[in-house]
Amino acid sequence: MPGGAAAPAADARVDLVGQSLDQLSETLKTLGEPAFRAKQLYKWLYVRGATDFDQMTDLSKSLRAKLAEGFKVGRPGVSAHQKSVDGTEKWLFRYADGNEAETVFIPEDERGTLCVSSQVGCSLTCSFCHTGTQKLVRNLTPGDIVGQFMKARDDLGDWGRSEDGRRLTNIVFMGMGEPLYNTDNVIAALKLLGDGDGLAMGRRRVTLSTSGVVPEMARIGEAVCPQLAISLHAVTDALRDELVPINRKYPIAELMQAVRDYPNLSNARRVTWEYVMLAGVNDSDADARELVRLIDGIPSKVNLIPFNPWPGSGYERSSNNRIRRFAEILMEAGYASPVRTPRGDDILAACGQLKSDSQRIGKRERLKLEAEMEAARLEKEAAVGL
Repeated sequence: MPGGAAAPAADARVDLVGQSLDQLSETLKTLGEPAFRAKQLYKWLYVRGATDFDQMTDLSKSLRAKLAEGFKVGRPGVSAHQKSVDGTEKWLFRYADGNEAETVFIPEDERGTLCVSSQVGCSLTCSFCHTGTQKLVRNLTPGDIVGQFMKARDDLGDWGRSEDGRRLTNIVFMGMGEPLYNTDNVIAALKLLGDGDGLAMGRRRVTLSTSGVVPEMARIGEAVCPQLAISLHAVTDALRDELVPINRKYPIAELMQAVRDYPNLSNARRVTWEYVMLAGVNDSDADARELVRLIDGIPSKVNLIPFNPWPGSGYERSSNNRIRRFAEILMEAGYASPVRTPRGDDILAACGQLKSDSQRIGKRERLKLEAEMEAARLEKEAAVGL
């Protein structure tokens, strides 16, 4: 920098967060270490939450030194950490490339749910959703996704606690982005999150929400089978085309069939239908009755979501009486239909309000950045003899 100190060099060390046990085994193999060391390293990363190799006391000093030279135990940076008056917490996480994504912790008494992002931005442009006004910047990697969870555990003091003592007990993929437009990375992250020998978040504690990427629903169901939530919001193709434009590609009939084909549906593993309540748009008695018809025979519950306003949205929240009447029709048909209490809306952390300032960079800039990062990584690897 002219007239000032030079900017610090980017940390080109390879991040181990996001690597599976098999990947860690390959990593340690390049260092000439036996396979059993990978299990020790895996436990330090995902059971104990270590952030520094010096904490890994059952690894030799020489191995710890080699790891510290070429690798790191990453966490996303924190550009902002806000707390709502209702106890909800929101992190704006910043990644090595400068892009940002938001994550929200929603407490319930002593426990709570973490809402994670799967992309920076979103390509779906749902008309009622603030996130949809930000263009898709990039997919988040398995390490980016798992890193949100691990950093939240850091801040909540959850490492080392028994399952009964943890504050963070559930995860929902309902943050920024469409998870099933990033299926490979989401599957890898879900396998890490669900591993009983690691982060140990069981399938029933993880819910994936999709707007209806029909071809990918069967694939993720077969691979990891998280609890399924469908971002529905309308009961006719004409209206859903407007509210959730992916419907033009995968209309309601195709979506319903994909849900009926999803593995292991039962009364104990019901589909959650997410339905944002928009005044005068989708909240009539006729809409409620058509919703009952659409989901007939599918083990289901319906989350009614009072619309969370954001600047320039153009929609209004349905009245409490209208939401109550809509719920009554569903309950009379035998479907649980809780009304989601808006949480964290004073810090724009409620459903549909998440958005970061990250912007898509041009292809030339992206390729230049990737080349610089790769060159730095190769230089570092050569220096430690990998």
